[in-house]
Amino acid sequence: MWRFLAPVRFMATIACSLFLLPAVFLVGVFDGSWTSFDFAACLLVLVAVPVLAQNALPSTAKSVRGHFTSLNKRLLDMAEDFPEHKYDLRLKPEMRTFGAVVVHVASGNVYAAKAGRGENVNRDELNPKDYKSEAALVALLKKSIADADATLKALPDDSFAKTIEPWIGVVEHSAEFYGLLVAYYRANGLLPPASRLRK
Repeated sequence: MWRFLAPVRFMATIACSLFLLPAVFLVGVFDGSWTSFDFAACLLVLVAVPVLAQNALPSTAKSVRGHFTSLNKRLLDMAEDFPEHKYDLRLKPEMRTFGAVVVHVASGNVYAAKAGRGENVNRDELNPKDYKSEAALVALLKKSIADADATLKALPDDSFAKTIEPWIGVVEHSAEFYGLLVAYYRANGLLPPASRLRK
C-alpha cells in the first residue's frame, strides 16, 4: 500500500526543497542573522533531500518478481526437505496429502506461466497420481517454477502498471498453501527449513 505514496512523498520533498528552504535561506541572508554554519547546513539539506527522496520503494515489477521468487524458493525447500515416507500424510482424512499440496502449488505455477504469456487458459489441476515419488514431485515443482519465472522475467516492467495478475493471485494462493505445509511439518514435530535458518 505504501508504495503508492512514494510519488507523493517525492513531490512534497521536491516542493519543500525548491520553495521553502530557499525562502528561509534568503530571509536569513538578508537580515544578517545567518552564520556560515547555517549556510552550510541549508546547502546540505538542499542537496541531500532530493537524493534521499529518490530512494523510493521498489517498482511493482520488482516487488512482484521478488515475492514470486522468494515464496517458490521456500516451497521448493520444503518439498526437497520433507521426509519422502511422509509425503502421503494427511492432516485430516478429507485433506490433500503433502505430495498433493506440492502438485497443487505446481499447478498454480503452470497456470501463471501460461496466463502470463497471454494464453487463454483455465486453472487446470495436475493429477497427483501421476507423480509417485518425492523426486518426481520435486522435479515437477522445479520445472513449474522455472517456466513461470522465465515468463515473469520476460515481461516488460511497464506491463505491471496494467495488471499484476495472474502473479498476485498465484502468490497469494501459494502463500496459503505454504502455511498449510508448515502445519504438516509441525504436526510431525519437524521445523520448516525457513524457521531453521532464523535460529
